[in-house]
Amino acid sequence: MSAKNIRLEVMQAIEGKVDGFIESFLVPVEKIWQPTDFLPDSQSDDFYDQVTQIREEAKELGYDFWVTLVADTITEEALPTYESWLMDVEGINQHGGEQNGWSKWVRAWTAEENRHGDVLNKYLYLSGRVNMREVEISTQHLIADGFDIGTDKDPYKNFVYTSFQELATNISHKRVGQMAKKKGNTLLGKMCNIIAGDEMRHHLAYREFVKTIFGQDPSGMMLAFADMMKRKIVMPAHFLRETGGSAGAAFETFSNCAQRLGVYTAQDYIDILGKLNSYWELSNIRGLNDSAEKARDYLMKLPSRLERIAERMKLDDDQYHFKWVDANGVI
Repeated sequence: MSAKNIRLEVMQAIEGKVDGFIESFLVPVEKIWQPTDFLPDSQSDDFYDQVTQIREEAKELGYDFWVTLVADTITEEALPTYESWLMDVEGINQHGGEQNGWSKWVRAWTAEENRHGDVLNKYLYLSGRVNMREVEISTQHLIADGFDIGTDKDPYKNFVYTSFQELATNISHKRVGQMAKKKGNTLLGKMCNIIAGDEMRHHLAYREFVKTIFGQDPSGMMLAFADMMKRKIVMPAHFLRETGGSAGAAFETFSNCAQRLGVYTAQDYIDILGKLNSYWELSNIRGLNDSAEKARDYLMKLPSRLERIAERMKLDDDQYHFKWVDANGVI
């Protein structure tokens, strides 16, 4: 049987568990937070006073901070790309009159994620610290350019990617929130921390998907995991650009900002890999074929290898000026 057919069988075999995953890892719409819970109420008499407070608190945040927050927001706003990509994965079916369990998951996950871009975008607008038109242009470019994360339609590879990426975004949002709070910006700190909480729940779900697949097809899952790590997990905004720039031109400079700020670093990448290796208990998995055994050996040794590479890395200290943020107007 082909690898593709095996994957379809596995996806169908565990589809019955998806409703349980939705109940365990997602929050009902009526109970979950909404952007307006954190933003000034436009119907309130003191709306303008609340906006003034946001603008005053925003003045205490530095240039690299704003670049990182803008890029995080654009990444969240490109959600249509992520949903359309996942809906095309083998075993996820939204056709035939009734969506299957996997497509229900993707839609419900998307609905939760959609709130993140909404609240951050509105906060940026109210803060008065960024050029919103440039932010909107970059967002439109990112959606129009799409992305290629190296997973194709393979559910195994896509779930490895989302397991990794959701934890990466949890780390990024959590640290941005901590930095905002330290600067006295309690509102932004709360927003970023609650977004980080959503990302953690989603990470826990996707890593559970992978663990379940390991129980059904250990060799296929191990090979998919190793293949993704050989390609490297690219961030969903890796085609990020500014006005007049080419796809991806702005991503590396944004990454440098995030690393300088300590929001997301090479060490975080290594730590995430180590946590996934541990949770999926790679050393204890049995019944692997020869190729999968070699893949496991590669994955077990990879964190140490990446540690050695990270030790030799030098951070680019050059201050690139993004069109999103006026360097002269930010501390």
